[in-house]
Amino acid sequence: MFSLLLLLPVFIHAQEKKSSLYSVAFYNLENLFDTIHDTGKDDYEFLPNGDMKWTSAKYEAKLKNISKVLSELSCDKVAEGPSVIGVAEVENIRVLNDLVKQLALMSRGYKIVHYEGPDKRGIDCALLYNPKLFTVTSSKLVPYIYVNDTIHKTRGFLVVNGKLAGDDVCVIVNHWPSRGATSPARVRAAVQVKALKDSLIRADKQLKLIVMGDLNDDPMDESVSVALGAKKYEKQVKKGELYNPWWETLEDKGVGTLLYHGKWNLFDQIMISSSLLHAKKGLKYDHNEVFKRPYLFEQEGKYKGSPFRTYGGKTWLNGYSDHLPTIIYLTK
Repeated sequence: MFSLLLLLPVFIHAQEKKSSLYSVAFYNLENLFDTIHDTGKDDYEFLPNGDMKWTSAKYEAKLKNISKVLSELSCDKVAEGPSVIGVAEVENIRVLNDLVKQLALMSRGYKIVHYEGPDKRGIDCALLYNPKLFTVTSSKLVPYIYVNDTIHKTRGFLVVNGKLAGDDVCVIVNHWPSRGATSPARVRAAVQVKALKDSLIRADKQLKLIVMGDLNDDPMDESVSVALGAKKYEKQVKKGELYNPWWETLEDKGVGTLLYHGKWNLFDQIMISSSLLHAKKGLKYDHNEVFKRPYLFEQEGKYKGSPFRTYGGKTWLNGYSDHLPTIIYLTK
């Protein structure tokens, strides 16, 4: 009895430690389109009679594949899975509703924040959140503005404010202009996000801010490191600035989220404000992870080792995405 009493505090401490870990994730879903044309959108290739021959069977397979990935994110460390998941390349609210109703995700009860954006192909960003862990208090879509440029009219910045573990948390979900656009288009996006970040922090100096998304640039590129000002090392981060743990992940560890011409890039980043990095109470940043499982990679052929995507050219592969998911962990 005496030895059991001695062990009890250790057991309670272990339980408390386990329950105090939270995760936040991001995943580019690579062209999650339904099979129905959306008026005003250039979604024709993802229709049954389009170039991709995008049928209901392929759409259902895509939903099943993506839901499997989302259901497994961080579950080896956090049983409940991510509190919030930012996603990119979703066509509309219909595909998001179909996604969260998949068998693998249904028990989570994920809710959705989504606004229809101006992207010509119709792809948007969205936020999935577990209402048992994250409570949304407000949201908006801030438009991307590039003066006198209609070619790169694209996704806006999804801003979602809420409560996570009792703390005020703001998440900004991004999908910056593609590599088809020149670097200034992404620098312009970074300038806008920095202004948005600065404004939010001025309004609430205690706000814990998370900037995530497919930035179509690596952490060391001008848009992220200079225009947005996200720092590589924790010790460099001053009050009100952003820490970018993925810079070390890519540059020092050689780990990325997409492979192009044999070279890894890491476009899928989750950055945190100094208030999360240096927090003396409440939520605090712990560590990051690129989510890698064998089934997410090509297992043979000339693309062996690349992320296992939905299509190779116009050949349906029945894969997942050309990007890998990313996760950060927060402790309280």
